[in-house]
Amino acid sequence: MRTKLDQVTIIDDDPIFVFGITRIMELANFCDSFTVFKNGQEAIDYLRPCFLNGDKVPELILLDLNMPVMDGWQFLDEFVRIPCEKKVVLYVVTSSINPQDIKRARLYEEVTDYAVKPVTLHQLKKILENFPEEL
Repeated sequence: MRTKLDQVTIIDDDPIFVFGITRIMELANFCDSFTVFKNGQEAIDYLRPCFLNGDKVPELILLDLNMPVMDGWQFLDEFVRIPCEKKVVLYVVTSSINPQDIKRARLYEEVTDYAVKPVTLHQLKKILENFPEEL
């Protein structure tokens, strides 16, 4: 079982959520570092070269669905087109409890799971417990 991740990427425009999740991650010693993007476009612009050049890519992405500029769905559509040899664990983390959103998210094989905000320390521990060893 993994006890800590190297790199986590958070894609969310809600400063309160971002503050809370980063604080919980720090308190739990969840990862060595994290990057935060306010929308999917910022994230794609940063991540695409990392994946294409084989630079340090995140082990885990926490993706919100409802954001300005490029929402989570648009991000996913772009993300799946990026060739990458390394598997990335991606959680949709949103306030949406709409069954259609959950069903749609599960259509993407890149989406590991769907979590409803707020994310708790217990949920982060579960992510680590279930994290694939081969990454």
